[in-house]
Amino acid sequence: MNIDDVIEAYQSTVYGIALTRTRSRADADDIYQEVFLAYFRRSPSFHEEGHRKAWLINATLNCTKKYLRQRRRAGVPLEELPEETFALEAPEDTALYDALCALREPYRTALHLFYFEDMPTQAIAKALGQRPGTVRAQLTRGRALLREQLKGAYFDESI
Repeated sequence: MNIDDVIEAYQSTVYGIALTRTRSRADADDIYQEVFLAYFRRSPSFHEEGHRKAWLINATLNCTKKYLRQRRRAGVPLEELPEETFALEAPEDTALYDALCALREPYRTALHLFYFEDMPTQAIAKALGQRPGTVRAQLTRGRALLREQLKGAYFDESI
């Protein structure tokens, strides 16, 4: 697979993870470029397409970790990271994205990888260097927090 095909196939995955973790389009753009540049420089070969996707997801997670670590070292508290607002195609999608971004980092990443990247909890645990039980707990708590944030607008009050 040439680099153009890889970018076409995985651009939404890489950008989505970067945007969800950094909450900034400019930073997500930088991470996106860094990930695909690393892929181009290393030219890894894979026997299965799933391994390529896993490599790109891990590279994106590592780049965002590096970015967030640099922000902390520079003295910028993570709570002060820029939260950009933008509209998605459907108002429900925008509300869901805003609610997802309002969650703390571990919940945000676990939910994104599980629902948007269709990763099983075992794969998420491996990618994040956590135990599967920890990931399942993050998913459960993250869902509850999302439900609470979206209550009234999209969920019954009784849920």
